[in-house]
Amino acid sequence: MSDSVDKLSRDAVLLEYTKAANPLAMGTISKVPYKTFPRALYEHSQTAMIPLDVSDVLQVDGPATSPALCANYVKILAGASLSLNINATSVLFYVMWGAGTTHIEGSEIPWQTGDFVALPVNPHIHFQAQQESVLYLVHDEPLLRYLGARAEIPQFEPTLYTSETTLRELKKVQQEGEGTNRNRISILLMNRVMDQTLTVTHTLWAMLGVLPKGAVQLPHRHQSVALDLILDCPPGCYTLVGPSINSKGEIQQPERVDWQPYSAFITPPGYWHAHFNESNQDAHFIPMQDAGLQTYLRTLDIKFVSPNFETPSP
Repeated sequence: MSDSVDKLSRDAVLLEYTKAANPLAMGTISKVPYKTFPRALYEHSQTAMIPLDVSDVLQVDGPATSPALCANYVKILAGASLSLNINATSVLFYVMWGAGTTHIEGSEIPWQTGDFVALPVNPHIHFQAQQESVLYLVHDEPLLRYLGARAEIPQFEPTLYTSETTLRELKKVQQEGEGTNRNRISILLMNRVMDQTLTVTHTLWAMLGVLPKGAVQLPHRHQSVALDLILDCPPGCYTLVGPSINSKGEIQQPERVDWQPYSAFITPPGYWHAHFNESNQDAHFIPMQDAGLQTYLRTLDIKFVSPNFETPSP
């Protein structure tokens, strides 16, 4: 064999099918972990972006909160600024509190408490805070890092979802839901150009939801990783998560995640999860996922436990 053929063949490996068909079960690729990220991570921080990083568990280059996404707390002191250089096709942030502006090439986007902002490909993002501000920011740089790709072609325009608009729509949905005993009360963010996936960007999915007092949201699952942000919640709100359900539609041997205001947690893909509010006040939460990409690939596979404990596709 010539030296050139030898060099070209040195990385070629052949495996028997049953020894390689399921790397996740075999442990050669790691599972997405359960993980909670408390508000203490940013409470005493100066101006900074604080990645919610589990790349060591995922065994990937970091920072990363899932194989495709990285969630971050962004703290900006009053009058301060912060510049970011992110190789991402999509950046989505929610303003937990504060007010300011974001500057990207060709656009200046004002924001305040409760707003969502979606940003397309841009090499430089500049934040300026008028008040002390904390953002929850998710981007898809880990996906591009894995693909060895550079984000260059914007797939949508910068988009602002104002708090006034989203809360008005959520209130309307809640009133309708209470009248029809709807199990889930939430609104999904969509960009007009994502008319097939019906998502906030072509890779990201986001929801603003309310968990009414005394409510139980029956278990559901999907193949996207959920990066959940809890907003206002009294004691007695929590999520149960587990890999399987029994014949009664109950999650078996679940992990319990107690909600804390302005904290975040990871829900692994394919795991059943249910939300509980055992308090006398409503609670609000925001899941962000890579479900835009999963929907486009036709692999999201979302299923719900219905009241009669069947699990049909919606």
